[in-house]
Amino acid sequence: MAIAGTILLMGCRSQPEQYREVRGNIAPFLQCRLPHWPVDARFPLQPILETHPNGCDGLTELLGRDERLWEVPDRETLLTAIDRSLQYLNSPRAIRVYRNYPIQEISRDRVLRSLRRFRTLLLESNSPRELQEKVKQEFVFYQSIGSDRLGTVLFSAYFEPIYQASRVPTSEYRYPIYQAPPNLASWPLPHPPRKELEGEDGLQGPQGKLKGLELFWLRSRWEAYLIHIQGSAKLNLTDGTQTTVGYAGNTRKNYTSVGGELAKDGKISLEELTLPRIFQYFDKHPEELNDYLTRDESFVFFVEKHGTPATGSIGVSLSEKRSIATDKKLMPPGALALIHTSIPEFNDEGELVETHFSRYVLDQDAGGAIKGAGRVDYFVGSGEQAGEIAGLTRSYGQLYYLLLK
Repeated sequence: MAIAGTILLMGCRSQPEQYREVRGNIAPFLQCRLPHWPVDARFPLQPILETHPNGCDGLTELLGRDERLWEVPDRETLLTAIDRSLQYLNSPRAIRVYRNYPIQEISRDRVLRSLRRFRTLLLESNSPRELQEKVKQEFVFYQSIGSDRLGTVLFSAYFEPIYQASRVPTSEYRYPIYQAPPNLASWPLPHPPRKELEGEDGLQGPQGKLKGLELFWLRSRWEAYLIHIQGSAKLNLTDGTQTTVGYAGNTRKNYTSVGGELAKDGKISLEELTLPRIFQYFDKHPEELNDYLTRDESFVFFVEKHGTPATGSIGVSLSEKRSIATDKKLMPPGALALIHTSIPEFNDEGELVETHFSRYVLDQDAGGAIKGAGRVDYFVGSGEQAGEIAGLTRSYGQLYYLLLK
């Protein structure tokens, strides 16, 4: 579960101060920024008209295109993600959730039928153009109104880190992550802040409310904290085995961005706020780490998953570059979506380059700091390279959901 995508660790604002146009093959979508919905539109998702009333007919030229689907193994990854969403949508949990979904025309039944039909079209189509034409004939695209009611969405990315860990504390492995207290639901409000739970230095948890709840120990407080941010991790244990941990609850405290605090104090400029830059800062100023981490009063608990991959808020495993996290008070859980944005990716030479794309994804996760119609967290996979991508991702684009007509 994406607690707060890595980009939020860097201090991104909920609304952009200046819109950064993404160039390349998705330019028509970003050039047509005049809304085609009423200014006082009630719902965060609005159906796209086949002819744009503001003269931006190029808006639909590339809508529904995903060239990546004809690269191995992308189609198989998307099919797996679809099947996982179908599993969720057929569950009693989904039935309960959709009873309270605010947009009446987007029902669980319609989302379910839409996914099944899209899956069939994906298997029957022989090219991106063929799939696009079939989808445009049968589906309505619902666009998020974004943070500015013009459709602008800020994209960040998150990943599943891989760290060395121990089941027991040692002189090397000193910083624990914790299981959820069995009585967490009955803790009096306000919940204690991070500093009270684990101490100024991150080592005092066993002396307070978290005593006996230690799950695993990490080599650094920074690694333990990043697991809090990402919501899951793979752990290579000192006994030679590997396991995974996943989100199991959190305290009711607001998340505070470490990157935002560094920028506020003038330690790093907003323009250079990236995860590698934050790493670099704390490498040079390790004495400041405890101060900044304890400014984030929120606290996350974990459960051992015994190898199960990173799991989203709807209870299914996430698919690399095919799963997103959104605000589930607004967006339809498990639904098929299309994103247009720019994400850094590794090329054949192992270099990170900005990639502009239109890509089908499944909405399978939520995030403690992913709030409003203008925020999407994009799951980029596991390990060091995924972490590099997540750490550099901050881009604007657009978000659409696909429903059968």
